[in-house]
Amino acid sequence: MAFISEALNERHETEDFDSGKTDLDIWLREHALTTEARRTGRTFVWQDEGRVAAYYTIAAHLITREDLPRSLGRGNPGQIPAVLLARLALDKTLHGQGLGGALLADALQRIVVATEVVAARFVVVDAIDQGAHGFYLHHGFREIPGFMRLVQKISDIAAAVRQ
Repeated sequence: MAFISEALNERHETEDFDSGKTDLDIWLREHALTTEARRTGRTFVWQDEGRVAAYYTIAAHLITREDLPRSLGRGNPGQIPAVLLARLALDKTLHGQGLGGALLADALQRIVVATEVVAARFVVVDAIDQGAHGFYLHHGFREIPGFMRLVQKISDIAAAVRQ
């Protein structure tokens, strides 16, 4: 099944969404539309027969050079524009089908397009647990030692998207 992401709005059915991560499910139902209205994050959803089957949220972000591993921070200004991949979740009915990587690719491609207009150097993600941490490592993110935060250069993502 091919999914197409679209911006979240009030007509999307979120009540039955169950990713297996209660925090992510509640956030979608109770906070995503408010985040949209306040322009502090943009949520995109995949639909399956009218109900949300997956979603991700992206937002503008700022990181400091000191927060990065030395190899990534070197040569950058003290404050570096970034994009935060704030949420990423699949309904449990889609788990085990390789769609997590497809959802991540969808989000990263959208970020690359956005950074053609508004500059950013990194994508930042704060993994919700060790499983998510491993998922992002598998997809090319680099960990910040001692934290559940991971980063990837947008230039590397853009090069991968072009291939």
